[in-house]
Amino acid sequence: PLVIGRKGSSFVVASETCALDLVEAQYVRAVEPGEIVLFDRGEMKSFMPFKGKAKKKAHCIFEYVYFARPDSIVFDRNVYDIRKGFGRMLAKESPVEADMVVPVPDSGVPAAIGYSEESGIPFQMGLMRNHYVGRTFIEPEHAIRDFGVKIKLNAVKELMEGKRVILVDDSIVRGTTSRKIIKMIRDAGAKEVHMRISSPPSSWPCFYGIDTPTRHELIASSQSPAEICKHIMADSLNYLSIDSLYWFEKQKPGEWFCDACFTGNYPEGPERIQRIIQSQLKTA
Repeated sequence: PLVIGRKGSSFVVASETCALDLVEAQYVRAVEPGEIVLFDRGEMKSFMPFKGKAKKKAHCIFEYVYFARPDSIVFDRNVYDIRKGFGRMLAKESPVEADMVVPVPDSGVPAAIGYSEESGIPFQMGLMRNHYVGRTFIEPEHAIRDFGVKIKLNAVKELMEGKRVILVDDSIVRGTTSRKIIKMIRDAGAKEVHMRISSPPSSWPCFYGIDTPTRHELIASSQSPAEICKHIMADSLNYLSIDSLYWFEKQKPGEWFCDACFTGNYPEGPERIQRIIQSQLKTA
């Protein structure tokens, strides 16, 4: 995504609208796929050199699941509301008896609130996050990811002891982080830990810039939900269905989004990417 804002006589361009809020710029609009925007002497001009050639839009659905900040407007929708909706749908699809709903902060918070509101099970911030540590699943080295989890989160033992916990996260990519978090919660005294994921299984790599280059790195590409549940040491594990992922898109669910990381249905891309995809499929 790319958005345009205006502050006085100047234009501001950012990947998310929350950046416009920071500098007190007014949101104007999003840049369209295939569009060239020219700023010249205080004027904005738009060019569509590929008009009539593009087959369809393919917005990244993972922006709603994980990448975007919840206080942003992405693809004309509020990210926080979308994620709360994921949680509500997840509670309808995958209920379980428990004492509390705990998010994996920060990206799992809106979905956990939605799950709590729909289920009536109290929401608790049972995990505290150190905000001076970066995101873990995109770290290239296994040892770095492991170390990152240890210093990133800490369980509140007084909340967890003897309790049945529903742990809500946005996704499971490699499984490394989830396993360590669940162990942390059990070590804090939790009686049960039920994992709920507010997106479908991430089974396919992204060839458009995200650090998941091969299928074998994605745990859901080779293991069933039951096997993943055992691997991460949870009492139960459920994912949001692909249909419920598009709860906000009632007319034509998923038509304007790329969900290849969940479905394997890649938008048409450069020939090089297509060759990589075919090579991955042959060795999968």
